[in-house]
Parts: sequence; structure tokens; C-alpha cells
Amino acid sequence: MSSVAKTVLFCLVQLVWGLPQTVAGLVMFVLVPGDKSERFRCAFVTRWSSSRGLSLGPFIFVPDPARAAPSVRASSAPRAERLLVHEYGHCIQSLIFGPLYLPLFAIPSMIWAGVPVLERMRLSCTWPYHRFYTESFANWLGERVTGKESLRD
Repeated sequence: MSSVAKTVLFCLVQLVWGLPQTVAGLVMFVLVPGDKSERFRCAFVTRWSSSRGLSLGPFIFVPDPARAAPSVRASSAPRAERLLVHEYGHCIQSLIFGPLYLPLFAIPSMIWAGVPVLERMRLSCTWPYHRFYTESFANWLGERVTGKESLRD
């Protein structure tokens, strides 16, 4: 199967099976500024100014290493590529779980990443961010599907 056919099939399944996250991802893809010229496998990538990654359906948003401070730019590029594999793992979660992706993975992941008390707990307990089930499963899926290394703490 050609890469174009794979991408069309991937997006069609995401659109039908994962409609809510795909529509949200499309809205963000259109509205969020950033470099939209990249594709990663079957996903559409936006390199944005945020330091965090996000996946919604076939749309991935990752930090732009070019926007990093010059002192950390060299070390941020390899991490950005591993983050891309991780976020692709979230795309595969969306593909597998469809309408259950948001309540089972996306919302718990956003809470785990964005609630300050949980961040303080992770730091005080030295519990790695990617040990949470949504994140470790995304790492595992991303690595299995792409054959590339994902994030490690």
C-alpha cells in the first residue's frame, strides 16, 4: 500500500472512529500558529511555541527546537524527535480506542501533565512523568509502530 493510501486510510479511520479528537485536532491545526510543513508517518505535525506535546486524532503538536534558547538547542532536537514518537503513540491510542480515547487517555494525560499539585507530587516522589499509564503506553505503542526510541525519564 502506498504512503498516500495509508495516510488516507489512517485519517479516514481517525475521522470516523475518533471523530471528537480528530475535529478538535483539526481546529487546533488550523488555528494554532506554528510550522505545519512536517508529516510523521501518517500524522500531521505542527511545531509550535509550547514546551509540551499534544496529540488529537491524526494531528500532533510538538515543541519547535528552533525556538529553544541557543544554549539548549542542540540537546532539544533529539528530545523533540523522541517526543514525536511518543505523541505518535497517542495517535495510535486514538486509532485503537476511538471514542474512548478522550476519557481513557487524553483527559487523564492532560490532568497528569497540567495540574500543579500532581507536578509537585511527581517531583517530591521522584516518580517519572512517563510512568503514568497513558504515557508509558504511548511510549510503547510509538516505539513498536515506528521502530524509533521514545521518551525516557
